[in-house]
Order: sequence, then structure tokens, then C-alpha cells
Amino acid sequence: TVQYRSIFRPGLFEGQTIVVTGGGSGLGRCTAHELKSLGARLALVGRTQEKLDRVKEELGDPDIFTFAGDLREVDQVKAAVDGVMAWAERIGVGRIDGLVNNAGGQFPAPLKDISLNGWNAVIRNNMTATFLMSKEVYLRSMEQHGGAIVNVSSMSGRTKSVLTAPNYVASNAGVIGLTMSLANQHAREGIRVNCVTPGMIQTPMLGAYRTEQLDAIRASVPMGRFADPAEIAARLGADVAEGPLPPWQIVRERRATFEATPEQHRLRPGTRTEWTNLFLAGDWTDTGLPATIEGSVRSGDRAADLALTMT
Repeated sequence: TVQYRSIFRPGLFEGQTIVVTGGGSGLGRCTAHELKSLGARLALVGRTQEKLDRVKEELGDPDIFTFAGDLREVDQVKAAVDGVMAWAERIGVGRIDGLVNNAGGQFPAPLKDISLNGWNAVIRNNMTATFLMSKEVYLRSMEQHGGAIVNVSSMSGRTKSVLTAPNYVASNAGVIGLTMSLANQHAREGIRVNCVTPGMIQTPMLGAYRTEQLDAIRASVPMGRFADPAEIAARLGADVAEGPLPPWQIVRERRATFEATPEQHRLRPGTRTEWTNLFLAGDWTDTGLPATIEGSVRSGDRAADLALTMT
């Protein structure tokens, strides 16, 4: 079993189910180690079953779900998510908490040498697969339960690129735009959508470049080296993790774990805020808040349709 030590606190993802695409090698493999070391229940999706099995063996967990398929195809994406949801039901969870859209690829070539098929192959591999997986996971789980989606793009999609790969650069820009759109649309459903845009990473994908190309790219990096996959996997883990919501933030909470304590109120006089499925933390029996509270206020209660009006 491969040993992995994360920079995050132990148990950060305890009880959470997280899907990692492209989980059989490179950054996806390293992300799987990162998340598993923090207690996540993992579902790995990729092209090659042999690679997925090897990562599963490294992780030493026979309960990890794997699915080999082509995420550019709608029917195979549906089959992958069907399998994940059935597995999640078997382990007593029944939902997907996180999705890391990491699957992708590139075929470096100048504009004059890219055929329509070559263009479409990269766009579908990087951008279409991200769209299809995000849509299916949303429909099957996150629309009801909320969650986190983290998309892997590249800095080539947001700044001048030294890569001779216009199809790859365009696909990465598309993933960034897709991320911003989904984040804006679904934030009030308790769904966080973020995008990580690393530079060159020391993974098998570098095999698509000639030595002199890699030397030129490396020379443009201020640190003089490519990123280690573990460095980027930690960033992905940070974006999957739930951070503290701002005090008294008005959200349509579907996950029933939004915690609010009496000390966190930030409402102005005359403001009325309502929640559903709010979990009350701390002692609310004698808070001295200048407010009218409708609903149960005992510590630990799960109060439906709680309303609070500041006076």
C-alpha cells in the first residue's frame, strides 16, 4: 500500500463520497490518494480498467468503486453515474458529495495541422466530458443534496500560452467559462463549483511533447520546474472541502448541516431572515439577542422554517 501524508487535518472527508474522473493515472491518481487519506469514500472513473484497479490496490480499499468508460459519450456517462449511485446506496450513503472533473488530454499541433476530428477530440475530451459529468451528477444527486464540483483546467485557458495546442487551450478556456456559469447558477442550491488552473504538471501527459519543447516550457517557469501532482492534488482537496459559510448567510439549504451559533448574528435592525433545515449549534435559550425568533431554539434542534427578525 502506498503511504500518503496530506497537509489537511485527518478525517476532513470522513463519510463523504467523492467521484474522481481520470482517476487511473497522473493528477487523478494523486488526487485519489489525497482524498482517501482524509477519509473519503472514493469512486474512480477512467478510460482503462487496469489502471483504475492498480490505483485501487495502491489505496488498499476493496470498497472503492471503479468504472472504465468514455466520458465523451452520454450513455457511458449515465452508466458511470448509475454505477456510482448504486454503489453509494449499497454503502448506506445514497448521494455524491463531491465531483472532481480531472479527465482530459491534449495533442499538441499548430493550427495548420489540426483536422476537424483532432479539434473535436480534444474539445470533447476536456470540455464536453466535464459538462456531461457535471450535469448527470447534478441531476442524480446534487440537485437534492448539494455538494462540490471541482473542474481541472489549465493556466493556458486564461493567459498567454507557450503551448502549440490551440484546441487544448480553447477547451481549457471553455472549462473555465463553464465553471463560472455553473457556480453562479447553483450557489443557492448549496452547490459550490470551482476550477483549478495549474501550469505544467509532471504527469504522463508530458509524453505528448518533444524534449526540446519541454525544455522551452520549463525555462519559462520562474521556479525552473514543473509542478508535482501532490501540490495540485492538495489544491483540489481544498476546493472539495466545505468551508465555513458566512454568519447568517441567506441560502436555500438542502444539506441540513448549516450551523449557526448565537454569537454569529450579523443582521441589521428590521431585517428578517428565514431558513429551512437549519441546525442550531450552541445555547440559544438565553442569548440576549435583540430579535424575535419564530420556531424552536433549543440547542441541537433541527428547526424547520425558522424565522428571525432583528428589532
